[in-house]
Order: sequence, then C-alpha cells, then structure tokens
Amino acid sequence: MTLRAGVAGQPIAHSLSPLIHRAWIAAAGLDADYRAFGPADAAGFADLVADGRAGRLRGLNVTAPFKEQALALADTVGAEARACGSANLLVFEEAGVRADSTDGLGLMAALDEQAPQLSVRGRPVVVLGAGGAARAAVAALRGAGADVGVLNRTRARAEALAQDLGATVIGAEALAEAVLVVNALSIPPDIDLSRLRDEAVLMDMTYRPLLTPFLRQGLARGLATVDGLAMLIGQARPSFRALFGQEPPPINVRTLALAALGETS
Repeated sequence: MTLRAGVAGQPIAHSLSPLIHRAWIAAAGLDADYRAFGPADAAGFADLVADGRAGRLRGLNVTAPFKEQALALADTVGAEARACGSANLLVFEEAGVRADSTDGLGLMAALDEQAPQLSVRGRPVVVLGAGGAARAAVAALRGAGADVGVLNRTRARAEALAQDLGATVIGAEALAEAVLVVNALSIPPDIDLSRLRDEAVLMDMTYRPLLTPFLRQGLARGLATVDGLAMLIGQARPSFRALFGQEPPPINVRTLALAALGETS
C-alpha cells in the first residue's frame, strides 16, 4: 500500500518540500508519494487532517498559515511544538494525530553544516522577529544553551515570546555582543551590521532568494553566513524519518533544490 504524505500551506506552489522528499523516496525505493496540498482556508485544512485520521494520509508537513491550527487539531503534542506554539509536522497514527516541530532541528543542523566553528552555549545570540519562525529559533537556541535576546519592532510581542521561552527582550545595542544573529522576519531587517563583531555569524530563515539582502550585506561586511535552504533541508530530514520510518538516503538534495531555485551555489 502506497504511503501518502505531503506539505500543506497557502500559497504552496513555491514549496521545495515535494522535490526533496520525492528524491529521497526514489533513492530509497519506497512505495510512497509526497505532494503539495493547498487548502483554501482553515476549513480546507481541517478536511485534510480528517483525511489523515481516516487513514488516507500518513502525515503532513505544515507551513503558513496553518501551523497554529495544526497544533490545535492534534491529539498529542511534542515538546518542540509546544514550545513554539505551532507545529510543522503532523503524523497520523492509530492512536490519533501527533504534532511536532522540526524547524528548530533544521536551524541547528544548518548552523552545524555552514558555521561549524560557531558555539552558542553560554553565549549571546539575537533573534530578529517575534512570530512563529522566531519562536522556533528561540526554542532551539535556548535548548542549545544560548543566551537569547529577541529584537522586534513591536516590543509587546517580543516580551510575550521572551516570557514564554526564557529569552530576554533587547535593543539594537545588544547586537555588538552577539555571536549569531538570526533573521526570523519575512522581510529584510533594518539593522546596522557595522555594530557586529567580526566573528559574528548571520543566518536567514528564508531561502528565496538564497542569498537574501541580509546575507548579502553580511558577506560584504566579511561575516560568515548560513542560508535558509540549509535549514529547510535540515528540518526535512527528521520529517522524513517520522513520515516514512527510515533515514533519508545520502543523496545531494541541495543540488536539486538549487537547480529548482535557479541558483548555482
């Protein structure tokens, strides 16, 4: 019986998740399918979850705007998803719907891959933003022992996030001490990179374009950078394990993703 899974969001046509998971499925020789689902609204997403409960889907990765709804519809919730207040993974089991978040694992995997020299334990890092992506970043970095500061235009949202996850709310002056700055905003941040120490690392959680204006400015400043595609692949690996019950095959899915993005490196 073909295992069916996919990614749900709106819009969803831009998602590289089907490309990545299908490549792993083919390399592993699995009788499985992974496709994009684009529910029009919350009711459509609820119908998709109902299909999962009925046994027609093995699981779903979930992206905006359905991550919070995914958490609410689950029967059991993993620690990472609970900390984030949202879920990017639903697995449909006989016992019910299990929700989790692999975004934090993806972030840490990206840092390990592209900034192996960086150690965040006991050191100051800055997360820009206070939405769902920022929550995932803060939860992961706090879990790794970092001293996390949240910088956001709306202070009240930053304070709510910080209180929930044990971070602190900071001002722009704190950038001077950060060993890592993570952009969790959907737009280029308005910060002065000249404030940063020379050994600071910049990470952007978005990957369109691969070299975002934020990362481009960092490279011009001579800083090490980590791109959002590394995080996307990093979060897909534990998702694949949860959905299909085995490790992703050791193939270079980044090359496939770069080609789809029209990038060369």
